[in-house]
Amino acid sequence: GVEPQTETVWRQASRYEVPRIVFVNKMDKTGANFQRSVDSIHSRLGVKSVPIQLPIGAENDFVGIIDLVEMKAYFFDGGENENYETKEIPAEYLEEAKKAHNHMLDEIVTFDEAVMEKYLDGQEISKAEIKSCIRKGVVSSTLFPVLCGTAFKNKGVKPLLDAVVDYLPSPIDVPPAKGYK
Repeated sequence: GVEPQTETVWRQASRYEVPRIVFVNKMDKTGANFQRSVDSIHSRLGVKSVPIQLPIGAENDFVGIIDLVEMKAYFFDGGENENYETKEIPAEYLEEAKKAHNHMLDEIVTFDEAVMEKYLDGQEISKAEIKSCIRKGVVSSTLFPVLCGTAFKNKGVKPLLDAVVDYLPSPIDVPPAKGYK
């Protein structure tokens, strides 16, 4: 869950309007519970956090992640490197993934009127449109995508770095810093 130091850093980031994404770390540790961590983010930080990944397994059985944007599963190779294999979402996780994907869409389409109209009309939303909506929410500091993994074993780090590139603002997206004398 959310630790006290996280709350302190979060307040400072909010104060300076720093866009953020959230990484639920240590998914391989005893007691790891992704949903409990997401609930803790809502209750302790009071923000709109939306999972864009789901873990496949937890604790010693943490073997991969489900990407809710791509609707694919990434299975880690078991070593301490970032190698993973992209596969279809396993049948036992498919219903949960579809539900989480739909929840994600419900939350993110509000950041783009044209995409919201498509969504409300029952049309399919492209992956590029999903990423664009997430990015708009992150850049405006009103949406906080949640990812997961275990940094020490390098599991989920590459998708995290991809999320940094895809969703966090580049220097041209934010106003210049204000200096003080």
